[in-house]
Amino acid sequence: MAEIRLENVSRSFGATKALSDVSMTVPDGSFVVLLGPTGAGKTTMLRMVSGLSLPDSGEVFFGGHSVTKLEPAQRNVAMVFQQYSLYPHLTVRENLAFPLKSPLLKTSRSEIERHVSEVAEVLQISHKLDNKATKLSGGEMQRVSIGRALVRNPSVFLMDEPLSSLDAKLRADLRLELKRIQSDRGATFLYVTHDQVEAMTMATHVGVLDHGALVQFGSPREIYENPVSVYAASRLGQPRINLLPADLFGRAPGGAKTIGLRPEQIHQGEGFESTVKRVERLGDQTRLHLSLLNHDIITVTEAHTPLRTGDKVKVKPERPFYFDAAGARIHE
Repeated sequence: MAEIRLENVSRSFGATKALSDVSMTVPDGSFVVLLGPTGAGKTTMLRMVSGLSLPDSGEVFFGGHSVTKLEPAQRNVAMVFQQYSLYPHLTVRENLAFPLKSPLLKTSRSEIERHVSEVAEVLQISHKLDNKATKLSGGEMQRVSIGRALVRNPSVFLMDEPLSSLDAKLRADLRLELKRIQSDRGATFLYVTHDQVEAMTMATHVGVLDHGALVQFGSPREIYENPVSVYAASRLGQPRINLLPADLFGRAPGGAKTIGLRPEQIHQGEGFESTVKRVERLGDQTRLHLSLLNHDIITVTEAHTPLRTGDKVKVKPERPFYFDAAGARIHE
């Protein structure tokens, strides 16, 4: 495996700046998730690393060596796309084996069979090995597509929203499997998503992108607990952070425009009186939708709370975040 380093990488498509002077290091053996909405630059960065696109300026390094001018095949990367990339006329077994049949790898037939069997078992498709790709469901096709990357031992695995088209249970199962595979192999994963649950549960590091700029890079916990901006704070957390006028609870720091409160940063039982608008019971916890001075707030409470719609509950902030008019964090 290899450390990946992007150094001042920029890329434009006409007048659109897809990446703007991005510098980032993906540590060897890490699981890095690129997080942001559509148009943030996530897929463009993945294409820079894979070699499918070249930067207008800047350098890409694998293990300290520049690969900027190398073709994708020379970079030894395995890539999984959002849409299935299978050969429809081949069986699942043949699709999984195909990457190992490259003359450059010189993989023996027995070794190919072993790798295919192991990956098929992990992805729960062993019973489908002799089926044609066209006879599979969408979820099975995507598992085969992921398997085509996992059979290899590349320098880095690149994944572009590979779970987005799967049902909720399969997404949850494969999140665990991908993380286990990455950890067991000590593999380097660079993974694109806009799903914050995937970022929180799988990543060792998260890169938050906004219109081609890297706005924050760190562990999921670091970004959740110490966001640098409203934008970064809004990328992680379910339910989303409450963003309210800075002076809603009284005096705010100078220059503060917005107060940010995650559900656990709202203390119940004292402070300002709010009204319960809705009680959302989720089994292990209950979300309270509150109205305070005509502002909506979401917080969480114990699963078996007796609170009902229309009840009054007092709340106050604890360790809140403050942001200025531009959305940048203000430290008290």
